[in-house]
Amino acid sequence: MQVCYIVGTGKTSRSYSGNIPMDTVNIESPSVQSYVSILQAVISRMAANSAGCKTWCIALVSATIIIIATTIEKPNYAWIALIPILLFFFLDSYYLGLERRFRARYDNFICKLHSNSATINDLFIVKPEAGTGMAFLSTLGACTSFSIWPFYGVLGLMLAAARVWIL
Repeated sequence: MQVCYIVGTGKTSRSYSGNIPMDTVNIESPSVQSYVSILQAVISRMAANSAGCKTWCIALVSATIIIIATTIEKPNYAWIALIPILLFFFLDSYYLGLERRFRARYDNFICKLHSNSATINDLFIVKPEAGTGMAFLSTLGACTSFSIWPFYGVLGLMLAAARVWIL
């Protein structure tokens, strides 16, 4: 029987028996369940932020076109609506890239958990896989996603069509 002292809780200890290494975590452990829940919540939050980008982008572009069409008599100002399209395009790509990196951390942890190689050190690491350079690459990779470029591309084409045929 091995004894593992839990850091930060004083004299509390847990006993493990069998051939499982001392720092290996059990799939039914409350700490594992809460860590998986935290990762799932972060991934859901990134997906919601991505959807929010699309919602706000449509609202701002529509409002810009309406204001330009009704009050300003210079139709070339309609191209100002490209600014929120481009900003939200990159922000949405960033969130999708971040979501993919958190999903990679989640998948990696679940694989370790099922192969009984997940350790205490793997728990409660709530930061995306890889480093800062990977953040840039994942954002660029997300720009080519089917959930990103068609949406903002069509919105840009609609802006061009509104400028040419309506304004």
